[in-house]
Amino acid sequence: MEATVNLAVSSSLEQPSLPPHAAALPMVTARQRVLAVGLVGPGRVGSALLDQLRTAQPRLARAGLELKLCGVAASRRMWLDADDPELNGRYGGAQTWRPSNLDEFAAHVRGDDGRHALLIDCSASEAVASRYAEWLAQGIHVVTPNKLAGSGSFPRLQAIRAACVSGARFRYEATVCAGLPVVQTLRDLLDTGDELLAVEGMFSGTLAWLCHRHNGSRPFSALVREAHALGYTEPDPRDDLSGLDVARKLVILAREAGWALSLEDVQVQSLVPPELAAMSPEEALENLHLLDRAMAREVASAQTQGSVLRHVASLDAKGHASVRLAMLPASHPFAHSRLTDNIVQFTTHRYRDNPMLVQGPGAGPEVTAAGIFADLLRIAESLEVR
Repeated sequence: MEATVNLAVSSSLEQPSLPPHAAALPMVTARQRVLAVGLVGPGRVGSALLDQLRTAQPRLARAGLELKLCGVAASRRMWLDADDPELNGRYGGAQTWRPSNLDEFAAHVRGDDGRHALLIDCSASEAVASRYAEWLAQGIHVVTPNKLAGSGSFPRLQAIRAACVSGARFRYEATVCAGLPVVQTLRDLLDTGDELLAVEGMFSGTLAWLCHRHNGSRPFSALVREAHALGYTEPDPRDDLSGLDVARKLVILAREAGWALSLEDVQVQSLVPPELAAMSPEEALENLHLLDRAMAREVASAQTQGSVLRHVASLDAKGHASVRLAMLPASHPFAHSRLTDNIVQFTTHRYRDNPMLVQGPGAGPEVTAAGIFADLLRIAESLEVR
């Protein structure tokens, strides 16, 4: 018998409280849909997602959706009998594990009984992203916050889209601004006949926080160290400061609108000086003071002009794309965003005079996991009962 687990079955989970009349309501069984789920990348986001799925399972079951966690795969190990709710915190002793093999993992989740199957990729791995087209062609749905497929090789993205003719769906809302409905909002605009004219936004919660806090009273490097200690930055803060991650998000939105933009087409202003970029991660953390002189000039210039510094990505109607540190007037919408907020401004034919804004927290494991969860539910809504 296959070792799978219904996430709702756990003695350690409390059932949510129900209104008095709810006890009389029958459980939904006639239209129960079952979705087999496999998770790749049980890190911070993956762990948060598993927690959210378990908490929601009783409610989803009443609505006719049963989730079965069939496996968890890390970079070196995978568990195909994921029946321990504490799996993610007990790698070494929670389960019987075997070396990771993506082919075996996908086959296990897909099964041979015609089930609905879905793989969630919470890694940042090229090797995993390169399997999406293959999985989709096999009828396995794919959900991911991994930006490498949407912003990488254009032929690979075309192959992923072509593979969806199998009926499997590919969703990636959390690749842009975590749990904010940015991709879906753009998709809705386009599907209803609107035309994208321009995109402008603050796509990095880390850089938003740094720009908000940087007023010249403290060295920029001190703020970077504080953000690093708070967990706002990547393990190597240069990954945030380089602007490349923001450029990837801009490329994903451009391609969603049908524009053949690639990373090479985006003009990226890196905040990392060449001498700091050449160091090892350990050396770079010890030499963050190399950031201070240029950033002190930037903030002083902005204050002289009565402006604020914001890290902005933009794409215009002619296809010009850039990621840069910008001086914005105090009247600009981006000047009033909150500390770690992401904000995206869509200018379209319908929203030409008054562009549409999507704003809110755009970083953190919980909000990113929520974006993945929402994609899972959109796929589940379309499933037929088997």
